Amino acid sequence: MPTKKMSVQMLLLQFLSLTSSISGMMVTYQGLGLVTNTESPVVVVLSGSMEPAFQRGDVLFLTNPSQDRYMTGDIIVYKVPGAEVPIVHRVLETHDACAVEPLSCASTQRLLTKGDNNPVDDIELYEGLEWLERKHVVGKVRGFLPFIGYITIAMNDIPQLKYALLGGLAFLSLIGRE
Repeated sequence: MPTKKMSVQMLLLQFLSLTSSISGMMVTYQGLGLVTNTESPVVVVLSGSMEPAFQRGDVLFLTNPSQDRYMTGDIIVYKVPGAEVPIVHRVLETHDACAVEPLSCASTQRLLTKGDNNPVDDIELYEGLEWLERKHVVGKVRGFLPFIGYITIAMNDIPQLKYALLGGLAFLSLIGRE
């Protein structure tokens, strides 16, 4: 019986190792969100609306400094109420009260955006809003890695692939030995 008890202990040890790794990744992601002041410090481009600047599948890195103003030409990620997916587009116009109240400049700023590859601005995407407000902005794009996000796109387009990959990784971590 010692071998069966030993295998159960090894299985539990591997399970704890797996959950510890997953927890560590989640804590790291949340910590990155705190440092960058955004709920999503890393996003994947899902459409071609920003071509040629960004292609479908590019991974974008975001920050959202609370006191910085967004400028015309900045590429931001925003999410309006009711929308499922954040949108990556360029700031086309900015309107703010800087001349009247310079201290509240960043918090009162209004934005109009447009995808580089789109013929018109995004007002139709704002779901009844005339302008984006700071609370709708997830972050400003600070860098990117091309094509790496295709893994995420494939897993969202083919749910069975997601479960197969996650199951395979879990299985490998459980049977792996150090």
